[in-house]
Amino acid sequence: MTHSLAPVNVADKLSQFSDLWSQEKIADLNDYEVKLAKLKGEFVWHTHEDTDELFLVISGRLTIQLRDGDVVLGPGELFVVPRGVEHCPVADEETAILLLEPTGTLNTGDAGGPRSKAPEAL
Repeated sequence: MTHSLAPVNVADKLSQFSDLWSQEKIADLNDYEVKLAKLKGEFVWHTHEDTDELFLVISGRLTIQLRDGDVVLGPGELFVVPRGVEHCPVADEETAILLLEPTGTLNTGDAGGPRSKAPEAL
């Protein structure tokens, strides 16, 4: 993705896709990708051994299940899952999030499986 000197309108980018649990790349930041996703339902338990993972809720409500208890996020709230911590995102209603992760981070971490998907550039 080429760097642009124009601002990115997050609401506009969110309107360009409807697939749930797919990650759409909207910007690059050094060796990181800024991604959007729409979530509903439960994902898979997984771990990212080599990186932290930032979740920022734009709309809706996200529960990040951890083995030690749940973290519940509403619009405007963020949480960083530390590297090596097993987690499972759950959204009871459609929820839009922004993710910040190193380039190439697999959405399903160590779990792999059919829900693994590389981010698409919007």
